[in-house]
Amino acid sequence: MNGSRRRAFRLVLAVAALACAVLVSGRFDEAASQPKPEGEMRWALYVTLSPVWFDPGEVVGQLTPFWVLYAMHDALVKPMPGNLMAPSLAESWTVSADQRVYEFKLREGLRFHNGDPFTAEDVRFSFHRAKGSKLLHERVREVTVLGPSRVRFHLHEPWPDFMAFYGTIVSGAGWIVPKKYVEQVGPEGFKKHPVGLGPYRFVSHTPGIELVMEAFEGYWRKVPQVKRLVFKSVPEATTRMAMLKRGEVDVAYLLDAPQAQEVKRDPALRLAFSGGIAVFFLDFLEQWDPKSPWHDRRVRLAANYAIDRQALSDAETLGASKPAGNFVPRTFEFALPIEPYPYDPAKAKQLLADAGYPNGFDAGELHQLPPYFSLGEAIVGYLGGVGIRLKMRPMERAAYFSALATKKLRGLCVCTSALYGNAASRMSEVVPSTGAYAYGGYPDIDALYKQQAFETDRSRRSALLQQIQQLLHERVRFGPIYEYIWPSGVGPRVEEPALMLINPYPWSAPLEEVRLKKR
Repeated sequence: MNGSRRRAFRLVLAVAALACAVLVSGRFDEAASQPKPEGEMRWALYVTLSPVWFDPGEVVGQLTPFWVLYAMHDALVKPMPGNLMAPSLAESWTVSADQRVYEFKLREGLRFHNGDPFTAEDVRFSFHRAKGSKLLHERVREVTVLGPSRVRFHLHEPWPDFMAFYGTIVSGAGWIVPKKYVEQVGPEGFKKHPVGLGPYRFVSHTPGIELVMEAFEGYWRKVPQVKRLVFKSVPEATTRMAMLKRGEVDVAYLLDAPQAQEVKRDPALRLAFSGGIAVFFLDFLEQWDPKSPWHDRRVRLAANYAIDRQALSDAETLGASKPAGNFVPRTFEFALPIEPYPYDPAKAKQLLADAGYPNGFDAGELHQLPPYFSLGEAIVGYLGGVGIRLKMRPMERAAYFSALATKKLRGLCVCTSALYGNAASRMSEVVPSTGAYAYGGYPDIDALYKQQAFETDRSRRSALLQQIQQLLHERVRFGPIYEYIWPSGVGPRVEEPALMLINPYPWSAPLEEVRLKKR
């Protein structure tokens, strides 16, 4: 290399170094310009925190794990304020003309809480280990890494719901864990000390008591404003309320109506309503058994007419929950509008008599999703009033979900679904006969559901999904009760609890947005 070329080469290196220094300096200046996280904010949760929720790969059809995922982890694409499919760890993505290939461009320079670099290998690893993603694993043929910041998903055939399942909170498959660390510590070690890419890092977990997290100042989106978050497990609503009044917690989730009224009377506290994504419904688990009274459509119809949905909403949620005629929320894409059944106990009794039960019948057990036992007790009362005699069997939450999934429950279930997405994703676990929580099904509906999954024309797909919902209604497959909207209490220290910022996600999120009042 001659002298002039050496000088030119040194000049190029100097310019590159200067540009890099300016870029790094700009990043440091940007971080330094943001206020340092301060203070501690505490939540009283209504169920016991499970270490399973610390691992996105373990998420199986429940919304509650996202309490933790929105804090400690991050996803390629996820619901955010103003955009229910917002780019996050992925800067962008493209779809091939034949709709069989999705390619994601990842943000560069990001690191997990333990310092491991974030790469496309972590994306592929996280997808393959995700347990709650049966449909995704069936439809995705291959995941290929094109480089550190590019990853490509190849589908067997066009599937219009790929992003609804991968880019939302239908599953945890798009929420990323560090491959190297998970392989070092194993699944159980990861649950003991999870590592993620989210705005908060794990500090400690006391089983049955609390989870403590601390702000991760290297979070790419913004520096969180609150330094420490504490999630406390407080199953009793009266205890959550007492802790809120004493200032031991700042947000008390899911208050019963009496506690909500107490918050309304206290000028130091605020009442906040959130929800709308979950729908409570009756699932007639024995309707597939010809020997069961529930096999008769008229009996299932009688149960629907026996319930006063508005009175239940008034008693349980101060009237905030919306009586439902469909177990797909009315705001979901492809939802079929169906009016709720009116409260008509006389018609319910006549239907039972027509079905051969003029004196009613012993219907066995009613299984109520914990901890909503007062709702279950009220439904036992309504059904008993027309002659459908039931006994509620309270269960611990984990035992309930295990028994439901293994098809061990009998009788009647007051179930709920909070699966995100659209009408197709909402139906995925209970309508097809192969669904995780389906105790039976209809061959014609199974065929229609399979057909809609591969229909790329939106209008034809909408017609198929609405046809399915109409058939479910005509056959009285379910007994929709209400779209669940509930009260939470907010304490005097809180400026922004971040409830419903991501509508309809009902909890505090994104957690980097929560704020305490300045002293």
